[in-house]
Amino acid sequence: MAPPAQSQRSPSPSQPSGCVGMLTSEGDLGCGEMAKLVNCSFVFSATQTLGNADKNSDDSNSRNTNPHFGSNRKGEVSDLKMQLRQLAGSRAPGSDDTKRELFKKVISYMTIGIDVSSVFSEMVMCSATSDIVLKKMCYLYVGNYAKHNPDLALLTINFLQRDCKDEDPMIRGLALRSLCSLGVANLVEYLVGPLGSGLKDGSSYVRTIAAVGVLKLYHISASTCVDADFPALLKHLMLKDKDAQVVANCLTSLQEIWSLEASTSEEAAREREALLSKPVIYYFLNRIREFSEWAQCTILDLVSKYVPSDSDEIFDMMNLLEDRLQHANGAVVLATIKVFLHMTLSMTDVHQQVYERIKAPLLTLVSSGSPEQSYAVLSHLHLLVMRAPFIFSSDYKHFYCQYNEPFYVKKLKLEMLTSVANESNTYEIVQLRPKSLGSISVTELCEYVANVDIPMARESIRAVGKIALQQYDVNAIVDRLLQFLEMEKEHVTAETLVLVKDLLRKYPQWSQDCIAVVGNISSKNVQEPKAKAALIWMLGEYAQDMQDSPYILESLIENWDEENSAEVRLHLLTAVMKCFLRRPPETQKALGAALAAGVADFHQDVHDRALFYYRLLQYEVSVAERIVNPPKQAVSVFADTQNNEIKDRIFDEFNSLSVVYQKPSYMFTDKEHQGPFAFSEELGNLSISAEPADSVVAAQRVEENDQDLLLGTSEKEESQGSGNNGSAYSAPSYNTTGAAQPQLDLVSLDQLSTVHTSGSLAIDELLGLGMPAATEPSPAPLPSDLKLNAKASLDPKAFQQKWRQLPVSFSQEISIDPEGVAAMATPQALPQHMQSHSINCIASGGQAPNFKFFFFAQKAEESSSYLVECIINSSSCKVQLKIKADDQSTSQAFSEMFQSVLSKFTLP
Repeated sequence: MAPPAQSQRSPSPSQPSGCVGMLTSEGDLGCGEMAKLVNCSFVFSATQTLGNADKNSDDSNSRNTNPHFGSNRKGEVSDLKMQLRQLAGSRAPGSDDTKRELFKKVISYMTIGIDVSSVFSEMVMCSATSDIVLKKMCYLYVGNYAKHNPDLALLTINFLQRDCKDEDPMIRGLALRSLCSLGVANLVEYLVGPLGSGLKDGSSYVRTIAAVGVLKLYHISASTCVDADFPALLKHLMLKDKDAQVVANCLTSLQEIWSLEASTSEEAAREREALLSKPVIYYFLNRIREFSEWAQCTILDLVSKYVPSDSDEIFDMMNLLEDRLQHANGAVVLATIKVFLHMTLSMTDVHQQVYERIKAPLLTLVSSGSPEQSYAVLSHLHLLVMRAPFIFSSDYKHFYCQYNEPFYVKKLKLEMLTSVANESNTYEIVQLRPKSLGSISVTELCEYVANVDIPMARESIRAVGKIALQQYDVNAIVDRLLQFLEMEKEHVTAETLVLVKDLLRKYPQWSQDCIAVVGNISSKNVQEPKAKAALIWMLGEYAQDMQDSPYILESLIENWDEENSAEVRLHLLTAVMKCFLRRPPETQKALGAALAAGVADFHQDVHDRALFYYRLLQYEVSVAERIVNPPKQAVSVFADTQNNEIKDRIFDEFNSLSVVYQKPSYMFTDKEHQGPFAFSEELGNLSISAEPADSVVAAQRVEENDQDLLLGTSEKEESQGSGNNGSAYSAPSYNTTGAAQPQLDLVSLDQLSTVHTSGSLAIDELLGLGMPAATEPSPAPLPSDLKLNAKASLDPKAFQQKWRQLPVSFSQEISIDPEGVAAMATPQALPQHMQSHSINCIASGGQAPNFKFFFFAQKAEESSSYLVECIINSSSCKVQLKIKADDQSTSQAFSEMFQSVLSKFTLP
């Protein structure tokens, strides 16, 4: 099918040539017409309005926030109301000019947040004028206040209906837009008549407004819209109207209405499918040049869902849309590319040719426009490069970074450079344009490494490493990375160490060259956790080749308490274990110190690994060596961060935010994929019942309820900060059914004395570990003078009210037994334990490592209550207590009782 001839659209005689700037911003979807019509009239009047408002009240913004000027503002609004009332219905010469000035003041006050709803009736009365500027400002005012004041909206019906019959099509359109935007459900009966007339109006501008007004009516009252048969009228307009913008708005409204109705109406489902029929699709394609850019995007999105019957039809449609690839608007180009890609998925050869054809338009768009636009286009180009890197390998120079580009654009370009690298272009990508920087030859990617922008330098090093891992010119790239270590820049050294570790895992034959350079790096100069962990890994993995390896590890172990990163401490345990198995005499002392420090570490992973290594050595050293230091094979392929299913899902959502975010839409639209729950700090958000505590606990767990009470951000930071070594930790899941005794061994050293054998004693003596059985401290006795009511009850509302009213009687941070933290793996364990001592849990919640509980207790034979907020950090084994009491004189005694009861909480 030959493409239709280019048609030049002339304005309709009945369509006003003025502007509708004010009201196009309200979301009516005549988008292309909006861009053309945003013109002189309202833009000038709105600018003049705000300018005069600033001139008339130079310090309006500052005075508005000052309470001393509140009475002045009220007086000014009252004066405006009186002046508007005097001008209502006035036909005197110059009255319209006076009204304009008053309307501008009202709009400016409304803009800066002053409530001017008191002049609503006066504004409506003054709207009886033929001055279109006054009409626009009145519609703006009405639309702002009528939505939230249905009673006031009723006052506007008469004059809006009257304006819908005005001789001026501009006023008819503006009035109809304002009438449909009121959004009041009990006024829908007044919309049906004007909308029906608007859809049949002789002015295309009014029909454009009416087409979107039908969609607004549907969202207010779907039954009213369907009963009035508006969808059928829209369909008729869509297929018969000569104005392209009317057709586009009808299509947009019908798509949304029929999509929402399809679940309950078979007829709507059939109509929605009819939009994808061949006659309708060809009708839109043959008129596509008449539509605005926004409308073209809507039509192209519809076309991308159409399934052609054969390859000839595919070629016909592609020929028809060929010139859309040269469009100046990037959105139209991307929408056209989506059509081409989806239509040719089943035709491999043609699909590859499509990639070749769309390459030039995309690269042109990247180099033109703003950085934001370039990034959006680059994101789509990045997706295509990931799918077919060989097609773009010859265009790698387009992905070189410019000095004035923002970092987010440079980062994306670096990712694309690593993807298109192959045997033929690696040298030019990594080693192009050699310069001199001291003893280092700086090249294209290497030039970025010396960049003053530290994030850019880091990304460049990672890019060089990724190319090396792809097996392209490995020898030269490894030499480059080792030269980076000589630059003596902390961030460069840190990133390079991480990459050298990965390279050694894939290319162990380079160990001698790498170790020779790494051995000269002082561990004191490496502060970043990942880099330090990489250095420690090499010290353990190549202990036999690095002469000072045991002594460097020993110095790191001496500073164990100063190391904040749990990752580093875990690597340190493994490295010293490997070093001991290879060089026992030199590492014996260091291993003993590391195991002792690890077993005493508050971080559960570090504690468990140290205990695991200790028991391996107890069992048999040869077994420990087979587990900790087995023969290793080189890593062939590193795991990809995204699986193919997700990549295909993103490709299916081409030309959407999914490509920019690099994740499928459900991951940022569905609630369960939006990251950690956002919890409120306000107790009132909890739904708490007055049931007994043992039944309340199960119902009140907050595992999946984002409305429950948890820690606020500041409290979480404080709780995490109080932990040992400052490490955040997610508590492990403990199996509490049938295996209590072995788990007790994993979390407590108290049992070590009962399992020691002669072999274990020998290991203790060899490593210098003196681990006597810990003596359990006897808990403080319960205060005998305070008796609690075993059958206490408290209404949740009463708890909330008391919590807000009572002052804090006691606040302190205390420690909890690690066995108690382990016991919290059973949800009801702590509340049941406290209830056995007449302290009841009314609400609980949390997510590792922070858990929050609210308890209450009542004094025996009295109505005096005690309220407790208990925040437990499972990582640091710390508890923050906050106690409030009706009887302040006994609050100290109750706090001692509560702490005593809590200290007894442990594994069963």
